[in-house]
Amino acid sequence: MGVYEGRGQLAKALNHLQLSWEEVKFGWNDAASARFEKKFLEPLATDLHAAANAMEHIAMVLTQVRRDCQ
Repeated sequence: MGVYEGRGQLAKALNHLQLSWEEVKFGWNDAASARFEKKFLEPLATDLHAAANAMEHIAMVLTQVRRDCQ
């Protein structure tokens, strides 16, 4: 699997998680769910966005390395 494919799968998984969480919040909307969202989901989303950006950078570096090695 290439970097772009991995990045795409990561984005798809985050989207699925966010959609699922929205569904769960309909039945679980109290202080505990707010703490869960703040403690786990918000940092996870931030970290996954950072990882996707890093993967984009790595893909560009790898492209340049391949070009330089030809």
